Amino acid sequence: MIFSRKRAGAERSIRDERTDEVLDSGAEAPALVRGPYDISEVNDDVERLDLGSLHIPAIAEVEVRVQADPQGVIQQVVLVHGDNALQLGVFAAPRSEGIWDEVREEIRQSLLQDGATAQEVEGEYGAELHAQVRTPDGPTNLRFVGVDGPRWMVRGVFQGPLATDPVVAGPLAECLDGLVVDRGQEAKPVREPLPLRLPREITDQAGTGDGSAAAEPRQV
Repeated sequence: MIFSRKRAGAERSIRDERTDEVLDSGAEAPALVRGPYDISEVNDDVERLDLGSLHIPAIAEVEVRVQADPQGVIQQVVLVHGDNALQLGVFAAPRSEGIWDEVREEIRQSLLQDGATAQEVEGEYGAELHAQVRTPDGPTNLRFVGVDGPRWMVRGVFQGPLATDPVVAGPLAECLDGLVVDRGQEAKPVREPLPLRLPREITDQAGTGDGSAAAEPRQV
């Protein structure tokens, strides 16, 4: 399985500027319509699975699959619902600007070099990449989305029927829209993956066998 939402960068910047203006005026900051959210933007009682830098909403029938090393450090996070999957990644970004535009172009060039097709499309999360790659099971469609946040970027890759028909994303889109990023204050190189760790109760399970585990969301 190959995997690596950004609203358009301008939209995110405008949102941040408007929020700053509201805060400077002493008024209450406007609520965001959809995530992913920074942890500073969220104050709700939604049940989420705490994986460190990512807090994933508990959505019925969505399985959270993680692959971790013996120390419990997560190497891969994939959400599965029926025939559809969404792989998530979260990375450090500069304070002053987003990185999805640059990352997206690099992904496109890499796909083309590998003989895949890749087309940039304006989608529900802003600029997206729609690609078709060759696999042993035949052509596979992928949809790359990204969201630039305050000093972070979330990258998601949809695979399955929803890669070509976002309308059927359903619960997986709900997970992405309710995602919370806990960036932390530590300085990190741009594009470095933010740390993800298994919940304590399943660390031992991930440390045995092949390091794979299915994590159950809980209240965090």
